[in-house]
Amino acid sequence: MLQVGLWRHTGAWRGPEGAPYSTLVPSDEVTINYRHGLPVITLTLPTRSERCQFTVKPVVTTVGAFLQDVQREDKGIERAEVFATDGSKVSDATLMEVLLMNDFKLVINNIAYSVSPPVKDKLSSEHATEMEDIKSLVHRLFVALHLEDHQIRKERELLQKLDHLKGELLPLEQMKARIVDSADAKTSRLLWVGLALMSTQGGALAWLTWWVYSWDIMEPVTYFITYGSAMAFYAYFVLTKQDYIYPHAKDRQFLHYFYRKSKKQHFNVERYNKLKDDLAEAEESLRRLRQPLHLRLPIQEISDKD
Repeated sequence: MLQVGLWRHTGAWRGPEGAPYSTLVPSDEVTINYRHGLPVITLTLPTRSERCQFTVKPVVTTVGAFLQDVQREDKGIERAEVFATDGSKVSDATLMEVLLMNDFKLVINNIAYSVSPPVKDKLSSEHATEMEDIKSLVHRLFVALHLEDHQIRKERELLQKLDHLKGELLPLEQMKARIVDSADAKTSRLLWVGLALMSTQGGALAWLTWWVYSWDIMEPVTYFITYGSAMAFYAYFVLTKQDYIYPHAKDRQFLHYFYRKSKKQHFNVERYNKLKDDLAEAEESLRRLRQPLHLRLPIQEISDKD
């Protein structure tokens, strides 16, 4: 335990205003020691003549907060300041952790205490490991005691969110189903019309070749028809930046009909997609919540494992 000397002024050290401090012979008025890793400063309150202990948190408590605690305990203290050994005043915003690294002077009213903080023993590696194990055990106990309540509360919130999202999606799903049926019917009709036109073209060319004209006349016609078809396919690529593949062309035409119909019926596609994404996220969260082994895994790792 550290003993702090209290000294009478002999003219060698003065306060910030140049006024000398009263002096006393060295005594045990102030002591500093460590309890449970925290510094405890014990001093005698000048007015009440009582010993008082002040436990400070070095990494949180500032010098100003410590001095305010001292003045709050003894209303008779009119002045409480801290100075460095060279006489410069220590800022109230300085952390106690920094102050306790070096010697300093604690001034209460007109009495100056010369303080030499003790060196705090560092924790050994074994002690530090033991403390980490204790912290980990406390954390696991807390999780074991409170996780179930948290899961139930979170599950209830997710279920309410799912019900709300499904309620908003229901009319949109019904409207989307009608639009999809209409777009699909138009796309199918367009495919059948294309087949009918190609059949008509083939029949017309055969009729003109064998019954009206000869092959010598119709051969250039079929050539230009083939060349025109190639130009049409190339134009499709220039406009869409995609090859003319029948399934892709069908899907593109379906989307064209779908968005045109959605605009006429005021179907908000962006809002529908946003609700669907929120619903999928809520369902995934609920699935993770109901699987304890996945509680601490991110969504990407769970997807990879599934």
